[in-house]
Amino acid sequence: MANYSIKELEALTGIKAHTIRIWEKRHNLISPERSDTNIRFYSDKDLKQILNVSILYNQGLKISKIASLTEAELCAKIQDLANDVKPENEIFIDQLTICMVDLDEDKFEKTLSSCILKKGFEETINHIVYPFLRKIGVLWLSNKINPVQEHFISNLIRQKMIVAIDGLIESATKEEKIVLFLPENELHELGLLFFHYLVKKRGYKTYYLGQDVPFPDLKKVCDKINPDILISSVAYVGSEKKFIEYLAVVEETFKDKRIYMTGQPMFNKKGVIPEGITLFEQPADLLNLLT
Repeated sequence: MANYSIKELEALTGIKAHTIRIWEKRHNLISPERSDTNIRFYSDKDLKQILNVSILYNQGLKISKIASLTEAELCAKIQDLANDVKPENEIFIDQLTICMVDLDEDKFEKTLSSCILKKGFEETINHIVYPFLRKIGVLWLSNKINPVQEHFISNLIRQKMIVAIDGLIESATKEEKIVLFLPENELHELGLLFFHYLVKKRGYKTYYLGQDVPFPDLKKVCDKINPDILISSVAYVGSEKKFIEYLAVVEETFKDKRIYMTGQPMFNKKGVIPEGITLFEQPADLLNLLT
């Protein structure tokens, strides 16, 4: 079981720390414990409670009314909102966060499937899954989730993406060929899978190489198929010097091709990115570059 500070609770729920303290004192919504140095800390149960409360609170329900609900009534009202025709994205995001904390695969599957049915696959990934993954990032950076939780949730999302890609029946209608890959030692594949879905759906001939691709292998593939575009993403950088050298080699080797890359480390080093590599931030930016 994890312990959260009030600031971490604020980041994960979107509810200000001051408001959480008021809810705690006036309405007894949560009962934090205290450390040996008298600092409040909150449990997984407290996190789930505040997430559930925030869902209803953000939909306009008065906090006094929420505080009077039993646990069963609280869950029922949240489910009613999730079944609404146009539920707010935050409802789904908070529900997915609770599923991750509980390692609840069935509920995660139902919640994500409901999102996709209501909003479509692209809308769900762009406006629900991506913000949800940013929440996971908050937990990961503060050491509040362990690798099991991160792998659990990432693999469930990965399965959804693979099914969506396999379900595309459109044949290639464009002449341009695209290679999608992650550099060697790069294993964070979810973004690349979504880019694969987007470009394949729009009629490009795609060659998906996946994660951890050694540069010599990438070159061999490109020599054989002669792609027009390379797409990649970077979440991990080991030696900065080697990383910059790698980018320079990529630019020089594929100088006759369009190279699109994304990832926070890329933007952090924007000033030293070779001119032949074009950065994009969001999936929509990638689609704009391709048109």
